[in-house]
Formats: sequence, structure tokens, C-alpha cells
Amino acid sequence: MLPMRTQTNLTGVSTIGRRQFLRAAGALIALPTLESIAAPIAQAATSTAGAKNLVSIGAYLGWHQNAFFPKEVGKGYHLPTTLAPLADYQNDFTVFSGLDHRAPNGHGAWSNFLCGNTPNTYSMDQIVADQIGQKSRFPSLQLTAGTGEGSKAMSFTKQGMGLPMIQRPSVFYKQLFMSESDRARMEYMLRSGRSAIDLVLDDATRLKKSVPQSDGDKLEEYFDSMRSVEKRMERQISQINDPLPTTDYKLPDSDPITPNLLMEAEVLMYDLMALAIETESSRVLSFFIDGLGQVFSFDGQPLRSGYHGLSHHGNDPEMIRDLVSIESAHMVCLSGFLGQLKEKKRPNGKSLLDETIILVGTGMGDASRHSNANLPTLVAGGGFNHGSHIAIDQRKPDAPLLGDLYISLMQRLGVETNEFSNASHNMNQFFS
Repeated sequence: MLPMRTQTNLTGVSTIGRRQFLRAAGALIALPTLESIAAPIAQAATSTAGAKNLVSIGAYLGWHQNAFFPKEVGKGYHLPTTLAPLADYQNDFTVFSGLDHRAPNGHGAWSNFLCGNTPNTYSMDQIVADQIGQKSRFPSLQLTAGTGEGSKAMSFTKQGMGLPMIQRPSVFYKQLFMSESDRARMEYMLRSGRSAIDLVLDDATRLKKSVPQSDGDKLEEYFDSMRSVEKRMERQISQINDPLPTTDYKLPDSDPITPNLLMEAEVLMYDLMALAIETESSRVLSFFIDGLGQVFSFDGQPLRSGYHGLSHHGNDPEMIRDLVSIESAHMVCLSGFLGQLKEKKRPNGKSLLDETIILVGTGMGDASRHSNANLPTLVAGGGFNHGSHIAIDQRKPDAPLLGDLYISLMQRLGVETNEFSNASHNMNQFFS
């Protein structure tokens, strides 16, 4: 590894790469991005096209298609009910209809959202994380809001392991802005865990020599999983002494984790995700919006049924109305997130929204029928040419798949690939 070049200017601030730190008494304290300090660096840097962050947002109970898909195609469409809260950012996102992975139906196959045609396999966000995630403190972060039935995962490693998700905003906050004592404890845990993995791998290597070929193959899969964990731990250990970011953001006294506080939890998670991107703590984040039987109230009036029950509306107009009101509330939360990213600027004048691709979707196209076809999809930010509704005719033999869109997103992030799951093209032409 090349030595890090550090320079100190007349303000007494050390500049390391693109980030600034205050040097005092042998310690480094992370500062927020200051235009007066960073401007010379930004002016000297060569601007690069493309995006650097990926945020994937998936709703477990889906999005009601008729309230999500615009009736008009192309630019200048009228926003449908669910997307109406995003009106201020209509030119910052693109809506896609007619896309899916040709995956199996049912809740059990929901993970096709990021995994493609085969659920519970290497997910798109983790492909990106393995390529660009090492450039940040956390290669990827998996978050969730809400409560549902059983354990779920949205992100899967190359070995098909579902990654656990952080539900409590306070836990997410402590990861981003840990204290010195937290850091020391984390280093101890990482180094102890690394030593334990070394011992396990040594024992497994010896065992492999004495078992049949079939068991040897299973052990090799185990090795791959353990090596993946080992690499992640090595990366975290190497960054353990990096200056810690700070923030003035204050959390509420308690975490809103009860089912009926789903929207409150979303708002906090979006706030913290914006901070994670701003401080360059992570470049890859996934956010799973769960749902169960909670009954929401809007404008003082309780809805007719619980969230999950409404998703099985059976085309009942009143149940669809209530379901869409919940999904619109999700979009109100998302609107706040888009607003934060658009407002926050880097020293070169580029907004966080310009450098961040936000994928909003689901693994279930119609929860009432448990159909995983025609998945409602929205892509925001990332410097794309937005403002359109792209309607794909699935009846055409050359109709693109949702995976083709993912190839475009990955390429935009600098991942060199021409395939994903059962897709082997891209959709770059639709953003021109």
C-alpha cells in the first residue's frame, strides 16, 4: 500500500485525500466538508461522470401497480397517486413498468427483487459492494423498518448467505458515530473474531483431507463463506483507526420499532442514511420496508384493516384506497430523503443526489395475487437523464428484463459487467 500523503495548510487543517481533519495533540478529528478548505482541492480534481453510491429500497408488500404506474408514457406524465408526494422531484427520477426477473411467484421468492431470476442468490447490491464498497468504512449497510413474520433478508452474499439487517435507528447511529470506547471494543471483537476464524479454517483444512469428495465440496463452500467474512473483518480492522465522523443530529429518546410507528422509523433511517452518504461512511445501502398487520391512522382516522390485510385487497376499492394511502405515506418519507440528498452539496457543487443511485422497488408485483411479475420500479439520482415513464411491452421477444436495468446501474457505478442473473444487456439507451 502506498503511504498516505498529508499536507497542512495555513489554517492548521490537515488535508488527506478528499477529506479534512483537524490535527491537535496527536489526534485527528473529522470535520464536515468546508467549502473554504476544500475548494482548492475540488478545483484541481478532475470531475468524473457516473455515480459512486447505491441505495436500494424494497417494500415487502409491494406497490399497488395502478397507483404507481403513470397512465402516460415518456416525459410530462401526470403523477399517479402513490408518487404524488414526489412531485418536487419528478425530473430527478424515472418510473419503469413492465420489468421483472421472470422469477417464481409468492412471498418466498420476494428476494428476487435484488437477486434476479433465482431468489436468495448473489444480490445486485452485494455485487456492487464487493467492487466499490471497500472504499468506505462499511462496504455495505443493511437496514430495515417495520415488523413482519419470520426472518427475512434482502441482500445476499456471493455464497447465498442472507445478510442481517439493522432495525433500531439507535444501533445504526452508534455504528456511524461511535465513541472512542466503542471503537476500542469493536477492535477487540474484530481481532478476537479474526483469530477464531483462523483457528476454524485450520481445523477445517485438516478435516478436508480425511473426508470423501462430496463432503470436501461442502467444506470448500464453507471455506468460501468464511474467507468472505475474513476479508470483511480485515477491511474493518484496517480502517479501525481512521478518524471518526461527527454529527449534531439528535435521535429521539426511544427507537420507534413497534409496527404502528413504521413511518417514524423510516424518517429516522432516511436521515441516518443521508448522513452515512454525506460522511462517506458507506457507498452501498439497502433498506427493507417490512409490513405486518398494523392498522395505521391518517388524519385521525384508522384504516379499514391492517397493512398486510390491505395488500390482499381482492380488488375491493375501499381496501385499495387504504393500501395506497399507506404506500403514499412511504413516498412522503422518501421525498424527505431525496430532498436532503439534493440539498447537500459536495465542494465541487455536485449534489449527493447526483452521485447516488436510488433504486425503489419490490420483489412482488401484485401482493393480492402473490404475483412477482411487472415489478413497480423507480430509479432516482445518479446523474441520469430523468423525468420519464418508461413502459416496457413484455410481449415483445426482445423486451428487456429488470436485470438489464440493473446492469445499467452497475455500469454507472463503475462495475464492469455485461450480465446479471438471466439478463445480458443493458438499458442505457432509455436514459439518453
